[in-house]
Amino acid sequence: MSEQAKQPGIILETRNLTKDFKGFTAVKDVNLQVETGSIHAIIGPNGAGKTTFFNLLTKFLKPSAGHIIYDGRDITHSRPAGIAQHGLVRSFQISAVFPHLSARENVRIALQRKLGVSYHFWRPKKILDQLNEEAQECLEQVGLQEFGDVKAVELPYGQKRALEIATTIALKPRLMLLDEPTQGMSSEDVGTVTDLIRRVVEGRTIVMVEHNLNVVSTLADRITVLSRGEILAEGDYDTVSTNPSVMEAYMGTTDAA
Repeated sequence: MSEQAKQPGIILETRNLTKDFKGFTAVKDVNLQVETGSIHAIIGPNGAGKTTFFNLLTKFLKPSAGHIIYDGRDITHSRPAGIAQHGLVRSFQISAVFPHLSARENVRIALQRKLGVSYHFWRPKKILDQLNEEAQECLEQVGLQEFGDVKAVELPYGQKRALEIATTIALKPRLMLLDEPTQGMSSEDVGTVTDLIRRVVEGRTIVMVEHNLNVVSTLADRITVLSRGEILAEGDYDTVSTNPSVMEAYMGTTDAA
């Protein structure tokens, strides 16, 4: 990873980031800056390019042009595992836990990386047991301290998402990338996960793609609105929600709701 001039207070930056798919431009010249310690939301109507942009940030897609700078490093051509080692970790839209392992075992797998035995399931029990205390601390951070012995498949959907965030926390992220964290949830679960994200942000930065504007209005310090692959507006919720271009993109009208 090459070193780049680091903007003070900026942990993640994109410079003219572009992605073409055989003549179709899904993301075009996006210039984004994410402040350290903030919650930065990416929103936009269907087809706005949110998922493509997020997949570029997390290295699941290669950009056609432009650069991604993380903590002063150019990570444009880095692999997902490489950026994770530097503290940039993605949490997935669909819960990505091992269903037939307990909550504690799921977190322990994430913690194994520190021992240099990541994803080695058949290790002496003594080696893995030394991670139990730290795994329990991660579970406590997301309110699952009483569910350590419960298999993930038996947890309600909202608690599965909480467990996923616990495994993300176990990787010691400086920047967490959350993909639709409240997708498919009941209103009760949405409230639980919203509170959880607010709790775990301390000492971390979060970039989230989120469709639920109530969640965005509650959590986000800054919002970037994408439309047809380009930045349409940026600012806090009050600024973007009253922007005529944003209202037209979402609702087809510039009249206030």
